[in-house]
Amino acid sequence: MFKTGIIYCPYHRPFISVQKRWRKIKECLDSYGIQYDMVQSEERQSVERLVMMMLNNGYDTIIIIGGDSALSEAANCFMKVEKQMRERVALGIIPNGTMNDFARFWGFYYEKIEDCVAAIAQRRIRKIDVGCIRYHNSKGERRQRYFLNCINVGQLADIQNMRAYIRKWLWSRRLTYVASLLLILFRKQYYKVKYKVNENIEKVKMTTLCVGNACGYGLTPNATPYSGLLDMIIVKHTFKSQLLSAVYFFIRKKILNYKNVIPYRTYKAELYTNSKLPINIDGSPMIPPSGGYTIEVIPEEINFIAEQYNVRKK
Repeated sequence: MFKTGIIYCPYHRPFISVQKRWRKIKECLDSYGIQYDMVQSEERQSVERLVMMMLNNGYDTIIIIGGDSALSEAANCFMKVEKQMRERVALGIIPNGTMNDFARFWGFYYEKIEDCVAAIAQRRIRKIDVGCIRYHNSKGERRQRYFLNCINVGQLADIQNMRAYIRKWLWSRRLTYVASLLLILFRKQYYKVKYKVNENIEKVKMTTLCVGNACGYGLTPNATPYSGLLDMIIVKHTFKSQLLSAVYFFIRKKILNYKNVIPYRTYKAELYTNSKLPINIDGSPMIPPSGGYTIEVIPEEINFIAEQYNVRKK
């Protein structure tokens, strides 16, 4: 019997109470006979402390009931412990955020609790890649941070804080993101960067850049977190008159067909800039690094409960 710990990160949606959501999840967990210990995290920053507590107390399975940010915090905790411990523990997800992009990649949806719980009961594991950004902070100290879904740099990262406000009024995933895209009209139009990918060094005026280990909120739709590679797209400087065209391609999930997009597939990308570009990791704002930084993939580092099978309830 595996020792399972659950970290519940409440998310306040219109017309749905936090406790009602938990009761539905609890009933489903109980129906599958899953034994677990549950703790509640009231803020994203406390997820790290709770995950580390479970890792140090011998839990074999850690389930995050939360969104991309909470799952990213958990992944960063996994990467801080010794590899021997990571080999023993599996990470799982029950979506409970706004975008839930990484969960959606695996076919886990907010509304379909039973699918998520069935996968947890079966505990079928797939080793997944982890993205990593290496940089220097304002004190010149070497740092790194890990991600499961994507890193956004530029305009889309710049409007993430606004999106957090918008989602209080628009709880639809698509409406929230489209509204955020339209805010580009009122933000800085482009950034000058130099980058190195696959031994090619280029300079460009770009609107936004996305490096995806998974689908990257629709910007890296072909990325898979088990290929050993990252997908990277650069959206070149887009004039306001072209914005509706860009939004159209994004909504149709054909962003790679947009004429101003430069796509890459690589295991490592290096960015150089004199200015501090807005940056966002797995839906959470990050203090812009000083100078350049490197983004790379670390293959098969985390055990993830990723596959769904039919499991008979107890």
